[in-house]
Amino acid sequence: MTIALFDTHAHLISDQWDKYKPKSLTPDLPTPERPNYTVTAEALIEMMDENDVERACLVQRGHVYGYDNSYIIDSAATFPNRLHPVVILNTQDPATPKVYRDMVKNNGVCGFRMAHTRPWILDTAWMSSPPAMDVWKACADLGTPMTIIFYQKQLSYNLPLLRIIAKQFPDLPILVDHGGMPYGMTQVEVGYAKEDGEDVVMPPPPDFGINETIKIFEDVPNVNFKITEINMERLSVEKVRPAHLVRRMVDSFGPDRLIWGSDVGQSMLWSYKEKTEMARSAADFLTKEEAEKFLHGNAARLYKNVY
Repeated sequence: MTIALFDTHAHLISDQWDKYKPKSLTPDLPTPERPNYTVTAEALIEMMDENDVERACLVQRGHVYGYDNSYIIDSAATFPNRLHPVVILNTQDPATPKVYRDMVKNNGVCGFRMAHTRPWILDTAWMSSPPAMDVWKACADLGTPMTIIFYQKQLSYNLPLLRIIAKQFPDLPILVDHGGMPYGMTQVEVGYAKEDGEDVVMPPPPDFGINETIKIFEDVPNVNFKITEINMERLSVEKVRPAHLVRRMVDSFGPDRLIWGSDVGQSMLWSYKEKTEMARSAADFLTKEEAEKFLHGNAARLYKNVY
């Protein structure tokens, strides 16, 4: 029997460009250009139906729409039992905690995503300044998961900082996008590295660089890890089966802390069908119970507010 999936990381791109306009995350950044593809809510629902995906979290495409979460909120309102918005808001704005609380109460928002503006800016204010800590507290008070993304060059100092914060909010589910390890390096970062003349070398199995990065969370049970197409891309380049990485992570962190997300709308190397097939095959070395948790059960528990 096929396990129904819970996609925790779907991005939408509207085909109504005049209604849902591009916006930069900060005034010093240029207005984003229109992507050469769309992933509408209707298209996502169709793909989900075709591939036995029960629900999806709509993660805001911050580098397209900035802090304007209108499209994912409107889409979730159209499909309230299938699509659930995870918003990005300015963590340096003192008004953000109240705005977020109102979104959760009135707009069906189920989670917050904390994201930096650019990988070459190496600071911590975006996640640990006093205003940012108020956002963490708002999520903890509401019981809505906090998702956080790190760029490769931020791992050495942001992972220990996250450990400190996670211990301050032990009941808050925290989801680390793309695993928070070397195999979460995005194509954008790979491009920057090549421009700088750097070799991109991934640590080999069986450890995958986990001991030097996310191992510090083995005793921090509220920190969870999301496996997406970005991980699949890096593994594909190294000719490593994703099932080996997933088995390694379950062995380190247990079966309750790993979830799957497609990254559709951002990573477009493979079709949605191929993404779901890769997700299921990534569970090949798991028991049936472990596989169900990875592909659906853990996400359903973490996002219990959507049921």
